[in-house]
Amino acid sequence: MANIKSQIKRNRQNEILRQRNKAVRSELKTREKQAVNAEEDNAEDALRLAQKRIDEAVTKGVLHKRTAARKKSRLAKRVAAAD
Repeated sequence: MANIKSQIKRNRQNEILRQRNKAVRSELKTREKQAVNAEEDNAEDALRLAQKRIDEAVTKGVLHKRTAARKKSRLAKRVAAAD
């Protein structure tokens, strides 16, 4: 355990950020699964929503923009193959 006051505060901040990042990543996984497993009618909407969430994760700093581009590309390929 830290003895320094600023480090104690930093630990609290890091824990809050870790939980927020975990929630964002969890939702990304959920949206990706929904997009891949969606029926043909809903596949486009599910893909669009998943891509939107990936972009939001970049904005929040959870994902790097190149990582997001790679995820979106691979997801689009998987959804197209599922059709």
